[in-house]
Amino acid sequence: MKLNRTRNAVRNSFYGSINFVYTTIAPFIMRTIMLYYLGVGYTGLNGLFASILQVLNLTELGVGQAMNYSMYRAIADDDDDRICALMKLYRKYYRIIGCVIAVIGLVILPFVPKLIKGSVPEGINIFILYILNLLTTVCSYFLFAYRNCLVTSFQRSDITSKVTMGVNTTTYILQAIVLILFRNYYFYLILSLLSQLMINIVTAYITTKMFPDYHPKGDLSQDNISAINRRVRDVFTSKLAAVVMKSVDPIVISAFLGLTVLAMYQNYYYIVNALGSLLTVVLSSVIAGFGNSLLTETMEKNVRDLKKFTMLIMWVVSMFTACLLVDFQAFMDIWVGKELEFGFGVVIFFCINYFFGSLCRLLNMYKDAAGIWTQDKYRPLVSAVSNLTLNLIAVQIIGIYGIILSTIFARVVVEIPWVMVNLYKYVFKTDSFKGYAKRLPFYTLDAIAICLITWFICSKIVFVSPWPTFILRGIVGLIVSNTILFISYRFLPEFNDCKELFFKLIKKGRSKIKK
Repeated sequence: MKLNRTRNAVRNSFYGSINFVYTTIAPFIMRTIMLYYLGVGYTGLNGLFASILQVLNLTELGVGQAMNYSMYRAIADDDDDRICALMKLYRKYYRIIGCVIAVIGLVILPFVPKLIKGSVPEGINIFILYILNLLTTVCSYFLFAYRNCLVTSFQRSDITSKVTMGVNTTTYILQAIVLILFRNYYFYLILSLLSQLMINIVTAYITTKMFPDYHPKGDLSQDNISAINRRVRDVFTSKLAAVVMKSVDPIVISAFLGLTVLAMYQNYYYIVNALGSLLTVVLSSVIAGFGNSLLTETMEKNVRDLKKFTMLIMWVVSMFTACLLVDFQAFMDIWVGKELEFGFGVVIFFCINYFFGSLCRLLNMYKDAAGIWTQDKYRPLVSAVSNLTLNLIAVQIIGIYGIILSTIFARVVVEIPWVMVNLYKYVFKTDSFKGYAKRLPFYTLDAIAICLITWFICSKIVFVSPWPTFILRGIVGLIVSNTILFISYRFLPEFNDCKELFFKLIKKGRSKIKK
């Protein structure tokens, strides 16, 4: 079964964008309900448990990414037997992973209270809440979870988007009722567990119908299994860095600053992460296509595609960064009130972190598509250690600022330069990539100028009520940032390629909607 990369990318982006809007707004509503009906303590506690379990998910060891990479070649070669054998191995690994997570999760159970500074909400049992969260994570690895490899490798993530949206609609409605009428956090978690099980079951049913020839059967050679195991081992370091960047921060905040500060931090992080997730929707929709392209197209064409795709991403990221800077506080004032707001300095740090985090997402996408985990294995480890070390030191000196600054340092000083060298050395290997590398400082300086100009203009827009301030600043921010972006980007060589790609995607999207 051959891949139509452009068609699949458009379809995945379309449904992924719809699912992104849904999975951003609906959890936002649920978080708001939890804040108002249970309180800030429960919100912080919910974030802490999520972070602990994300750390436990390190036991996945990157199996998903390594297996998907192995499937790219099998799909390109129409090797059905190899695809089935890979599915069998995938199922075996996922079952082992689920058991390992359960064991490790139970081992650390007695130490969970030590990760919380200060008091916890009255009338709750920390251990029961933790076990319910653990069960939700463990169960996600059973009940046909291995069939998700087909969805990802065949660029049909739209299936996951549709299933998740359908199941979660019912779950969110029931959870809202439980929180509003009964204010019961235990029932809320039980519904989350049932939701995860249902998503796995429905996804498995649909993929079985769509890919009736693919079932977990057959065996790979020992050489092939050893090669996959090496990829799994190397991807582990990437997973480690990602978890440290995303999950260890909340744990450190809870342990040193308390649940209230953690809830405030995660309110801000939720908005920044939503924008980052929008970028991930686009990247995940095309990553299988890039993996296939790196195997079948010339390197010069791949570098040219990288240049135009980077320009499109940097345009969107620069625009979002400027709008975040001018509108973040007004939005938080509307949502949670001034009593749960940080100072403007924290907003600046969040914006910087968002910009460089987005650039890391793009570069890591190409690294994952190329499968250079072995060559890249030390970079994530160094990044993770530097971030965690700085976290533990800086949080005791400058509080919440230290947490965000540590992440920025690890990305700017370690991650981005190192992964750029590895991409040049092991993937692209052409002088044209050096020209691409020189373009990144331009995008960064341009984003800084855009933010400064946009802030200077929008800072004059202040009303007594936060609503008109938020709306008018948002409109002006969009107009000013896009105007400057158009002026500064239009003279770059890849601008015409971006324009051509943009209109091509629009045309494809319209034809897909009509169908």
